[in-house]
Amino acid sequence: MAVFKVVLTAGGTSRRFGGSNKLFENLNGKPVICHSADVFTEMGLEIVIPVHRDALDDMQKLFADYKNVKIIEGGITRQQSVFRGLQELGDCDYAIIHDAARPLVTKEIIQRGMDAVLEKKAVITAVKTTDTIKKVDINKKIIATPDRTGLINVQTPQIFDYQMILSCHSKHQDKSMTDDACLCEASGIDVYYTDGDYSNLKITNKIDILYAELLIKNQKTGD
Repeated sequence: MAVFKVVLTAGGTSRRFGGSNKLFENLNGKPVICHSADVFTEMGLEIVIPVHRDALDDMQKLFADYKNVKIIEGGITRQQSVFRGLQELGDCDYAIIHDAARPLVTKEIIQRGMDAVLEKKAVITAVKTTDTIKKVDINKKIIATPDRTGLINVQTPQIFDYQMILSCHSKHQDKSMTDDACLCEASGIDVYYTDGDYSNLKITNKIDILYAELLIKNQKTGD
Protein backbone atom coordinates (compact mmCIF):
# COMPACT_ATOMS: atom_id res chain seq x y z
CA MET A 1 0.00 0.00 0.00
CA ALA A 2 1.32 3.44 -0.94
CA VAL A 3 2.44 5.65 1.94
CA PHE A 4 1.30 9.28 1.94
CA LYS A 5 2.60 11.99 4.25
CA VAL A 6 1.71 15.67 4.52
CA VAL A 7 3.56 18.99 4.51
CA LEU A 8 1.17 21.57 5.96
CA THR A 9 2.58 24.97 5.05
CA ALA A 10 2.45 27.54 7.86
CA GLY A 11 5.57 29.62 7.32
CA GLY A 12 3.97 32.91 6.31
CA THR A 13 3.72 36.14 8.32
CA SER A 14 0.03 36.87 7.58
CA ARG A 15 1.02 40.36 6.43
CA ARG A 16 -2.21 40.90 4.48
CA PHE A 17 -4.35 39.65 7.36
CA GLY A 18 -3.38 42.62 9.49
CA GLY A 19 -1.78 42.48 12.91
CA SER A 20 -2.09 38.82 13.87
CA ASN A 21 -1.25 35.36 12.60
CA LYS A 22 -4.32 34.18 10.68
CA LEU A 23 -3.57 30.54 11.42
CA PHE A 24 -4.33 31.08 15.12
CA GLU A 25 -7.53 32.98 14.38
CA ASN A 26 -10.65 31.38 15.84
CA LEU A 27 -12.84 29.67 13.26
CA ASN A 28 -15.94 27.93 14.54
CA GLY A 29 -14.38 27.26 17.92
CA LYS A 30 -10.81 26.32 17.03
CA PRO A 31 -7.77 27.84 15.29
CA VAL A 32 -7.74 27.94 11.50
CA ILE A 33 -4.73 25.64 11.24
CA CYS A 34 -6.39 22.96 13.39
CA HIS A 35 -9.20 22.62 10.87
CA SER A 36 -6.63 21.79 8.18
CA ALA A 37 -4.57 19.51 10.38
CA ASP A 38 -7.55 17.62 11.78
CA VAL A 39 -8.75 16.51 8.35
CA PHE A 40 -5.40 14.85 7.62
CA THR A 41 -4.95 13.31 11.07
CA GLU A 42 -8.45 11.85 10.86
CA MET A 43 -7.30 10.15 7.66
CA GLY A 44 -4.38 8.64 9.60
CA LEU A 45 -1.71 10.71 7.85
CA GLU A 46 1.52 12.01 9.38
CA ILE A 47 2.07 15.76 9.14
CA VAL A 48 5.12 18.02 9.13
CA ILE A 49 4.37 21.72 9.67
CA PRO A 50 7.07 24.24 8.68
CA VAL A 51 6.42 27.36 10.76
CA HIS A 52 7.70 30.93 10.75
CA ARG A 53 10.22 31.30 13.56
CA ASP A 54 8.11 33.95 15.34
CA ALA A 55 5.23 31.45 15.69
CA LEU A 56 7.31 28.38 16.45
CA ASP A 57 6.72 28.24 20.22
CA ASP A 58 3.00 28.94 19.96
CA MET A 59 2.58 26.31 17.26
CA GLN A 60 4.43 23.69 19.30
CA LYS A 61 2.14 24.39 22.25
CA LEU A 62 -0.95 24.21 20.06
CA PHE A 63 -0.03 20.77 18.72
CA ALA A 64 1.55 19.39 21.90
CA ASP A 65 -1.17 16.77 22.32
CA TYR A 66 -1.35 15.76 18.66
CA LYS A 67 0.14 12.48 17.53
CA ASN A 68 1.94 12.23 14.19
CA VAL A 69 2.39 16.01 13.90
CA LYS A 70 5.92 17.46 13.79
CA ILE A 71 6.65 21.19 14.00
CA ILE A 72 9.80 22.53 12.35
CA GLU A 73 11.16 25.98 11.56
CA GLY A 74 10.37 27.05 8.03
CA GLY A 75 12.48 29.02 5.58
CA ILE A 76 12.40 32.59 4.36
CA THR A 77 10.12 31.77 1.42
CA ARG A 78 7.24 29.32 1.04
CA GLN A 79 9.38 27.29 -1.33
CA GLN A 80 12.15 26.98 1.24
CA SER A 81 9.66 26.00 3.92
CA VAL A 82 8.11 23.28 1.77
CA PHE A 83 11.56 21.92 0.91
CA ARG A 84 12.45 21.69 4.59
CA GLY A 85 9.15 19.97 5.24
CA LEU A 86 9.73 17.46 2.46
CA GLN A 87 13.16 16.63 3.83
CA GLU A 88 11.55 15.86 7.21
CA LEU A 89 8.92 13.48 5.83
CA GLY A 90 11.27 10.56 5.68
CA ASP A 91 10.17 7.27 4.18
CA CYS A 92 7.05 7.69 2.03
CA ASP A 93 5.83 7.24 -1.54
CA TYR A 94 3.82 10.42 -2.02
CA ALA A 95 3.90 13.90 -0.52
CA ILE A 96 0.72 15.90 0.03
CA ILE A 97 1.40 19.65 0.21
CA HIS A 98 -1.43 21.76 1.61
CA ASP A 99 -1.80 25.38 2.68
CA ALA A 100 -2.72 25.50 6.36
CA ALA A 101 -4.75 28.60 5.50
CA ARG A 102 -7.26 26.44 3.58
CA PRO A 103 -9.25 25.14 6.56
CA LEU A 104 -12.29 23.87 4.64
CA VAL A 105 -10.52 21.19 2.64
CA THR A 106 -12.43 17.91 2.76
CA LYS A 107 -11.49 14.26 2.86
CA GLU A 108 -13.22 13.83 -0.49
CA ILE A 109 -11.02 16.48 -2.15
CA ILE A 110 -7.89 14.93 -0.65
CA GLN A 111 -8.88 11.40 -1.62
CA ARG A 112 -9.51 12.39 -5.23
CA GLY A 113 -5.96 13.65 -5.45
CA MET A 114 -4.54 10.60 -3.69
CA ASP A 115 -6.30 8.28 -6.12
CA ALA A 116 -5.19 10.23 -9.19
CA VAL A 117 -1.53 10.62 -8.21
CA LEU A 118 -1.01 6.85 -8.23
CA GLU A 119 -1.16 7.05 -12.01
CA LYS A 120 -0.34 10.69 -12.79
CA LYS A 121 2.60 11.27 -10.38
CA ALA A 122 1.86 15.01 -10.11
CA VAL A 123 -1.65 16.21 -9.28
CA ILE A 124 -3.03 19.53 -8.09
CA THR A 125 -6.47 20.57 -6.89
CA ALA A 126 -8.30 23.24 -8.87
CA VAL A 127 -11.66 24.68 -9.87
CA LYS A 128 -12.72 26.17 -13.18
CA THR A 129 -12.35 29.93 -13.48
CA THR A 130 -15.72 31.67 -13.41
CA ASP A 131 -14.56 35.30 -13.61
CA THR A 132 -13.42 37.01 -16.77
CA ILE A 133 -9.63 37.41 -16.52
CA LYS A 134 -7.80 40.42 -17.92
CA LYS A 135 -4.08 40.75 -18.57
CA VAL A 136 -2.76 44.24 -17.84
CA ASP A 137 0.50 46.15 -18.16
CA ILE A 138 2.31 48.19 -15.49
CA ASN A 139 0.10 51.21 -16.28
CA LYS A 140 -3.06 49.18 -15.51
CA LYS A 141 -3.98 49.14 -19.17
CA ILE A 142 -5.83 46.01 -20.31
CA ILE A 143 -3.83 44.29 -23.04
CA ALA A 144 -5.54 40.90 -23.38
CA THR A 145 -8.53 38.82 -22.32
CA PRO A 146 -7.64 35.11 -22.16
CA ASP A 147 -10.30 32.55 -22.99
CA ARG A 148 -11.45 31.39 -19.56
CA THR A 149 -12.56 27.98 -20.85
CA GLY A 150 -8.90 26.96 -20.65
CA LEU A 151 -8.24 28.52 -17.23
CA ILE A 152 -8.44 27.06 -13.73
CA ASN A 153 -7.99 28.50 -10.24
CA VAL A 154 -5.36 26.52 -8.39
CA GLN A 155 -5.95 25.30 -4.84
CA THR A 156 -4.24 22.82 -2.54
CA PRO A 157 -3.63 20.02 -1.75
CA GLN A 158 -1.03 19.33 -4.40
CA ILE A 159 0.20 15.74 -4.37
CA PHE A 160 3.37 14.34 -5.90
CA ASP A 161 5.59 11.31 -6.14
CA TYR A 162 7.84 12.00 -3.16
CA GLN A 163 11.24 11.48 -4.70
CA MET A 164 10.20 13.42 -7.79
CA ILE A 165 9.04 16.56 -5.94
CA LEU A 166 12.01 16.38 -3.59
CA SER A 167 14.31 16.35 -6.62
CA CYS A 168 12.44 19.27 -8.21
CA HIS A 169 12.81 21.35 -5.07
CA SER A 170 16.49 20.52 -4.83
CA LYS A 171 17.04 21.41 -8.48
CA HIS A 172 15.29 24.78 -8.28
CA GLN A 173 16.38 26.08 -4.87
CA ASP A 174 17.61 29.32 -6.44
CA LYS A 175 14.15 30.20 -7.76
CA SER A 176 10.98 31.38 -6.08
CA MET A 177 7.81 29.98 -7.61
CA THR A 178 4.23 30.45 -6.54
CA ASP A 179 3.36 26.78 -6.09
CA ASP A 180 4.96 23.36 -6.17
CA ALA A 181 3.45 22.42 -9.51
CA CYS A 182 5.58 25.19 -11.08
CA LEU A 183 8.69 23.28 -10.03
CA CYS A 184 7.47 20.20 -11.87
CA GLU A 185 6.59 22.25 -14.94
CA ALA A 186 10.07 23.81 -14.90
CA SER A 187 11.50 20.29 -14.84
CA GLY A 188 9.42 19.15 -17.83
CA ILE A 189 7.08 17.00 -15.73
CA ASP A 190 3.40 16.78 -16.70
CA VAL A 191 1.00 17.99 -14.01
CA TYR A 192 -2.72 17.16 -13.91
CA TYR A 193 -5.61 18.45 -11.83
CA THR A 194 -8.52 16.99 -9.94
CA ASP A 195 -11.66 18.87 -8.97
CA GLY A 196 -11.53 20.95 -5.85
CA ASP A 197 -14.40 22.98 -4.50
CA TYR A 198 -15.18 26.69 -4.44
CA SER A 199 -15.62 26.39 -0.67
CA ASN A 200 -11.97 25.33 -0.34
CA LEU A 201 -11.03 28.96 0.15
CA LYS A 202 -7.74 30.38 1.39
CA ILE A 203 -7.88 32.64 4.43
CA THR A 204 -6.12 35.85 3.40
CA ASN A 205 -8.15 38.72 4.85
CA LYS A 206 -10.35 39.00 7.94
CA ILE A 207 -13.49 38.87 5.82
CA ASP A 208 -12.48 35.36 4.73
CA ILE A 209 -12.98 34.20 8.34
CA LEU A 210 -16.58 35.44 8.23
CA TYR A 211 -17.14 33.73 4.89
CA ALA A 212 -15.66 30.47 6.17
CA GLU A 213 -17.92 30.65 9.24
CA LEU A 214 -20.95 30.96 6.96
CA LEU A 215 -19.83 28.01 4.85
CA ILE A 216 -19.36 25.83 7.93
CA LYS A 217 -22.78 26.87 9.23
CA ASN A 218 -24.40 26.03 5.92
CA GLN A 219 -22.65 22.66 5.78
CA LYS A 220 -24.01 21.80 9.23
CA THR A 221 -27.48 22.94 8.24
CA GLY A 222 -27.26 20.78 5.13
CA ASP A 223 -26.45 17.75 7.24
